[in-house]
Amino acid sequence: MAVGVLALQGSFNEHIAALRRIGARGVEIRKAEQLQNVTSLIIPGGESTTMAKLAELNNLFPALREFVKMGKPVWGTCAGLIFLADRATGQKIGGQELIGGLDCTVHRNFFGSQIQSFEAELLVPEIVVKEGGPPSFRAVFIRAPAILEVGPEVEVLADVSYPSDKNVSQEPEDAEVPKKAIVAVRQRNILATAFHPELTADTRWHSYFLKMTAEVDNEASSSIIIPYGGHQSYEQPKIDLPVYQ
Repeated sequence: MAVGVLALQGSFNEHIAALRRIGARGVEIRKAEQLQNVTSLIIPGGESTTMAKLAELNNLFPALREFVKMGKPVWGTCAGLIFLADRATGQKIGGQELIGGLDCTVHRNFFGSQIQSFEAELLVPEIVVKEGGPPSFRAVFIRAPAILEVGPEVEVLADVSYPSDKNVSQEPEDAEVPKKAIVAVRQRNILATAFHPELTADTRWHSYFLKMTAEVDNEASSSIIIPYGGHQSYEQPKIDLPVYQ
């Protein structure tokens, strides 16, 4: 199956390489019309303000919003999470345009600057159930955002405690800082992670995302309406899903 990877800026090559390791084909997306040729989309990590300006320059926002509204699977990592959020704080002066669709509030640079990047072991029970492997995932956080609050339809997949040696940046400054920050969620067709799975050898998140695509395809096939008295025959395409080892 062809998975689109938004290739304006950031770690799109790393996502394509990760997809290749599990037998999937990643396609670079830079123009709105290219979205018609993919079944799902990954919005990679990078510099969210720069990515937003490039997306606006290429008139991509209307097509990206329509892609999400159509129910096609979309996964945002780091900057991609910011793009998909309905609400964002901690932005630069003037803010940035968002795609939206994910009912959450995200803080843009929640964990601080580049030098405050870190790695952490996350408990990922949903990923383990679907993909197997060890009970935790070694996550890489680079100028990472975090989700401050989620809507009722959003499933929390992972959270992280604040590293004791990190200077957590949150607005407003006098706000009470929670003990844990939400860093991975799913809402129907949308998956979002504050960290960078594409920078690790563990491909379970990419495999999990492919299964989301297969689920949406199956739902679309089962919703075909056949007129009364009519007949329709079709063969469901076989999808070989990767297995985590």
